[in-house]
Order: sequence, then C-alpha cells, then structure tokens
Amino acid sequence: MTHRFIDDEWKIIEEGFAPEESRFTESIFTLGNEHMGLRGFFEERYTGDSLPGIYLAGVYYPDKTKVGWWKNGYPEYFAKVINSTNWIGIDIEINGIPLDLATSKFRDFRRELDMKNGRLTRSFVWTGPRGEEIVFTFTRFLSMTRKNIACLAVEVNSLNFNGVITLLPYLDGDVTNEDANYGEKFWTKINQELTAETALLTMETKKTGFRVATAMATALHNRHPETPLPAKKELCSAEELVGYRYSVPVTAGARFTLHKLVAVCTSRDFAKADLETTSRAKLAKALADGYDLLYEEHRAKLHAMWEEYDVVITGDIRAQQGIRYCIFQLLSTYAGSDPRLNIGPKGFSGEKYGGVVYWDTEAFCFPFYLYTNAEIAKNLLFFRYRQLDKAKENAAKLGLKGALYPMVTIDGTECHNEWEITFEEIHRNGAIAYAIHNYTRYTGDQSYLLDYGLEILVEISRFWADRVTYHPRKDCYMILGVTGPNEYENNVNNNWYTNLMAAWTLTYTIDSLNLLQTENQAKYAAFIDKTGLTAEELNQWRTITEKMYYPYVEELGIFEQNDLYMDKELQVVADLPPSELPLNKHWSWDRILRSCFIKQADVVQGLYFFPEKFDRETVRRNFDFYEPRTVHESSLSPSVHSIVASRIGYKDKAYALYLRTARLDLDNYNADTDDGIHLTSMAGSWTAIVEGFAGLAVRNDRLTLAPYLPGPWTSYSFKITFRGRKLRITVDREQVSVQLLAGAPLTIVVYDDEVALAPDFCRTLKTR
Repeated sequence: MTHRFIDDEWKIIEEGFAPEESRFTESIFTLGNEHMGLRGFFEERYTGDSLPGIYLAGVYYPDKTKVGWWKNGYPEYFAKVINSTNWIGIDIEINGIPLDLATSKFRDFRRELDMKNGRLTRSFVWTGPRGEEIVFTFTRFLSMTRKNIACLAVEVNSLNFNGVITLLPYLDGDVTNEDANYGEKFWTKINQELTAETALLTMETKKTGFRVATAMATALHNRHPETPLPAKKELCSAEELVGYRYSVPVTAGARFTLHKLVAVCTSRDFAKADLETTSRAKLAKALADGYDLLYEEHRAKLHAMWEEYDVVITGDIRAQQGIRYCIFQLLSTYAGSDPRLNIGPKGFSGEKYGGVVYWDTEAFCFPFYLYTNAEIAKNLLFFRYRQLDKAKENAAKLGLKGALYPMVTIDGTECHNEWEITFEEIHRNGAIAYAIHNYTRYTGDQSYLLDYGLEILVEISRFWADRVTYHPRKDCYMILGVTGPNEYENNVNNNWYTNLMAAWTLTYTIDSLNLLQTENQAKYAAFIDKTGLTAEELNQWRTITEKMYYPYVEELGIFEQNDLYMDKELQVVADLPPSELPLNKHWSWDRILRSCFIKQADVVQGLYFFPEKFDRETVRRNFDFYEPRTVHESSLSPSVHSIVASRIGYKDKAYALYLRTARLDLDNYNADTDDGIHLTSMAGSWTAIVEGFAGLAVRNDRLTLAPYLPGPWTSYSFKITFRGRKLRITVDREQVSVQLLAGAPLTIVVYDDEVALAPDFCRTLKTR
C-alpha cells in the first residue's frame, strides 16, 4: 500500500517526483470531461517510463483477437478505446538542451489535482549546470461546459537564467497503443493544415472509420510588459505532426506564459464533411472568449455538479479525500449527457480493459446514478435495450436461445477473449435484469419496465431456461460449467450466485408479465404476439424456479459457493504471509484456481442484492465464513462487503473496507493502479456510504434509512433524489437530519419511525 499524497479535502497533492512510480501517478492524475480524457503524463518530452494516453469516448478500434488456441464462439476482436492524437505535447529546450525530467536536474517538484475546480497543476525548478534556475508551471483542464475544448498553459519564470528557451506546442497523430495485439497502428492521416494562426490535424481509424479533427491555437503572453520579450514564432510540420516553435530570449526575471487551446471533434457527433469546419469554429469561439473565461465557466459548472453530488465528511480527512476523488473521476468520465456512452472500468485512465462495458455498470455503478439522477440511470438501461438484438446473436453463437449480454462490449458485440469469462461468466445477464428491477423499485416508474425492459427480461429468461440442465435423479435444475463473480474459480458447477440470479430473473419476468397483463390487457396481448411467448415456456420457467438447485452446507448453515468449494483446503487470508499478497502477483494461476481464496464477493454478492430474502443470522453466518477467505483482489469487492458488514452490525469491518474501496487507487492497495484507476469500483465507494452507513433502501414502497456514524467520523451528509424529490441527509453523533429540498411532501422511514417531510423543513431524530 502506498501513501504518496498529502491529505487534503479537495486536492490530490504530490510533492517530489518518483520516476519508478510514474505510471501510478499518471493514472491518479487523469482528467476527463465525458467527451475525452487523458492520463497525467507530461506535456514536455519525457524519456523515462511512461504510458501516454489520450482517449475519446466511443471512438474505438476492433483489435483482432490474439489467443494461443482458437475455440468456436470466440469473438473475432477486442474493441478498444484507443490512444488518439496527442494534443497536449509541448517540447521545451533550454539553450538547445531538451527539458526532460528523466535527464534534467530539478527541485521542488509538485503536482496538484484541484478536484473542486477541475484543474491539474505541475511545477518544478529546473537547475542548470552553472546554477541557473527556471520555474516551470504547467496547468491543464478539460472544459466541462464545452466538451470539445481542452486548455493548457505553461508559465516560465526565469529566476537567474539568461539564454534562449524554446517551446514547441504541437499536434501529433503518430500514436500507438501499448497493448495492441499485433503491434498495429490504428490511425490513418486524412489531412493536416498549418497557418500562422491555427493548426489542424485530421485522423481516421482503420476499419471502424471514426474521424477526428483536432484544431490548435497558441499564444505567448509576457507577464512583465515593461520588459520586452522578443519571441520568434516558426511554423513546424512533419508527417502527422503540426506545431509552432517559439524561440524566446530571456534574462533573469523574465516571466511569460504560453497558452494552448485545442478543439477535438469526432464523426460520432458531427458529419465528416463538416468535421474540420466545426473544429475550427469551436476553436475560434474559444479563442475569442479567452483562456480565463473558459476556466471560469468550467469552474462554475463543476461547482454546480459538486453541489449535487458531493459527500461531506468531517473528522476523517482521508475518507473525505477518498470519496471526493471517486466522485470527481466518475463525473469526469460519465455524467449522462450522451446516452450512447457507458462506463468503462478504467475510464480515461489507461488502456487496460479497452474502455469497454462490463457488468460493473449495472451491478456497481448504477446506484450512484440512480440515487442522484434517475434519468441518467435510465440512459444506462436504454444502452442495453438498444443492444438486445446483438445479445440474442451472442446467445445463438453459443447454440442457445434468448439473449446473452456480452461480458465485454462497446457496441453490443461480445469482444472478450478469455474462454472462462466469455463463455462461462454468464451471471452478467442477472445484473442487467437486476438493474431494471432496481430502477423500477427505486423510482416507482414502471414505464421502462413495461415498454422496454420486459422484452430484455423475456430474452434473458429464455437464455436461462435453455442454459440450465435438468438432473432427473435429483429432480432438480442445475447450471453447469460456469464462472461466478469469483474469477479465482473457473468452470465450476452450480455457482450459488449464478443459480440464484437465474431463478430470480425467471420469477421477476413472470411477475412483470402479470403486471403488464393487469395494467393493459391489449398491450399484453401485443407483447405476447411480438415475442412469441407461449404458456409452455412460462410453465417451464415456473418449474425451473421451483426446482433450482442451490448448494448448501448443512453443518455450517451457509450457502456453498459451488458444488466442490468445501472440498478445498479451507484456509483464511490471515494465514497467508503478507509477502504472498496480492496472490495474482505471486502465485501461479493453477495454484490460485485450486485454492479456497476468493477474488471478490460471490455468495456475498447475492446477499447484497437481495437483503429481503435472507434473515440477519443467515447473512452473518455466510459473511463470517466467506469474507475471511476473500482477498479483495478485485476492485469491486470491498464496497459490497462494506455494505453487507454495515447491515449486520460489523461497523469496524464496514469502515475498514470503505477506506479500502475509497482509497483503493490513491493508496494503490492492490499494486495495480499503474495501468489505470478502478473507476467502476469508485461508484461502490459512494454506495458504501449511502446504502451501508446510512442504510438507505426501499422497503414496502417506502424510502428507509438506518444511519450510523462510522469510525472517527463526526458527521457526514449527502443529497439524493427520490421520485421527484430532492433530499439532504445529515448524520452526526447526536442526530439524523433529513431535509426535503425540492418536491412534494413525502413520508419516509428512519430506523423504525415514520417521518413526514414537508418542503424546506428539516426533520431530526436521535442517532441510534
């Protein structure tokens, strides 16, 4: 675990540069604005270890699958959100010698991510061979109001240097992905233009044909107007590169700033014929308004977002810093403005997982958006509805009926290339069904379910009904050859969680069909006609749910994770030497698969989803057995365990696991942040507060709360929306306060008491 950053409520501050941790810090200092984003790599040349990355939402490349042994059903490609035109580059030379922190001498390195204002600043003092010193300060932000605009500034302050400083801001289309399966270059140049005022570079992806036009303008500003600054500007171009070279003679005390404004437009949003014109026009408008105005409107937008999404914690600065970092990265990656997009596990922070969509969205990210803005959550549901036909194609490729949603996708096509995941981790279907249920239960809005979601549920149910195996000797249905959420076991029979999700989906689908029939007989008849549902199918589904097999350990009173789990050597994590953790860094895959150790919540995942199905003692027994055997080497694991720990009264455990999920990347718990942050688990950090510590749930069609104060916290507060109302919940050592900020009167349940809320009136109860 790393504790590299200074504790601060609103900032991530790094003092001193550690080259051996450069990839880790590049991940941490990722910026985004939903349209585009980039890792925290340097503007200037850096010859040390680095993973440069600038990514555009929804722009991808189908990198051909590379496997040692091709199996029928394998996806042909892995879709990747790819590294795109480098618009951040600014090469710097000092008296002809490149500024390069891998070779240059410098002191007082400081990097600061201001999360409140959405700006990254980096500074250091360059030291010359004769004691000369120059202060360099780099600033960048990606506009939250103008999603196509990025703004950079380099301030140069000569303390005692006399000589020539050269700056070369550029656009470079000659970029690659480190993880390209065949080392292929993914882009082709379409056009490049360079005038005294603006530069333009247009690139297009091979195969997918996404076109990207990037326009740039630069300006040099003398910060000491009384001292002339005789800078020389030259146009520079090469194959796939355009830029400007500024040669600036300076003397001691000289101070100037280079501004670089960039507009990035893609053919996802604009017609190819208009793309370059649009990019130039957006750049011209940004230039006319100026760097300072761009920053102020960006800052104001971010403040408005914080007003809605912030969680305020007192008494625990590391917890506060952690949750704000999670919220900042979530809002920087996906804020719901483009329903064609979804949430990649790494966001804009790296190449791993390709920026594609996993079940993480429905299982872990969904509550964050559902509880704060239900329309955004509905967009995520529509994302899956639009891809239903491809999910049906995916099931057919495996010789099965219905729909199997892909484990990994960007456009609905399965593109995961590990057989034990692609073919076996079919529980992802259940997460999508659960999200439909979650949305309907929380919002009280049945329109999505009855107009769109029910079609998804029917096709998923058809898949489950075809995927189960009837066991005549035991007169039960089983699901064989699967991988559950615990990916440290492959090809097991009767994963308890998968069986649970399959049976629940069948029941939920039948109940939803009955609801539609009750609500609108004509609509029900049309739906039956459209889907071809038969009475025989429905009867089969009922039989499967009644006879589903669930592994169970009688002597312990727990659900068995799968048929053979109890045959393993049942150690606990505490028995392992710390030097062997994380296991995936030290053990062979064979040894991991044979062990009892669990990567992430599996049985506990089912207990989290359905707290109403299991009494407290049942949950406690299962948690007590499985959590000590869980290594939490999936980023998705700590938040779920934290919530379940809160529900059974394990407050210290819940707090420790919350810190692990909220600071997973900041403290690099699993030593795997080098290739990107764990964005989808960050949503779980927020949920661990809201569902865990605050006990938020919907029971009997009522919003309920059962808050407590964790660890050293002295208070916490957050806002939610619920059925057209906006509420602020505040918890401290003495009381729970609930304020209805907007919307009609509402009655909720706090602990076991009914609490009537009126607009602009705050109700308080004693904290229990």
